Amino acid sequence: MKIGTLSAETGVSPRLLRYYEEQGLLTSYRAEGGHRRYDLDAPVVVRRIRTLLAAGLPTRVIKDVLPCASGSGEVLDACTLDRLRGRLTGLDEQLAELTATRQALSAILTATERAGTLAGAAA
Repeated sequence: MKIGTLSAETGVSPRLLRYYEEQGLLTSYRAEGGHRRYDLDAPVVVRRIRTLLAAGLPTRVIKDVLPCASGSGEVLDACTLDRLRGRLTGLDEQLAELTATRQALSAILTATERAGTLAGAAA
């Protein structure tokens, strides 16, 4: 399968397909004339990559778990559970930090607006 065909079938740009290849997520071989060719299962692999990217996994993690994917990529072998749980824990920690940061910023904004309102009322 040519890169243009794979791009059309998956909706992923040729540039991004080449990036996936550079990251070791997708494999190709060179046909006569040096053109990239992909196996017939490449659209399935690309869809799995897209599913895992949408789940927030970086390409370095996807490279490790992709061989464990089946179907559309939403189901992975049990050997990946610890890695995925660790990633989810990290996301939960980031969310907690963002929530605390948002609360602190909101408190500053409220105090600043209140002080401005009081200063305007005193004038």
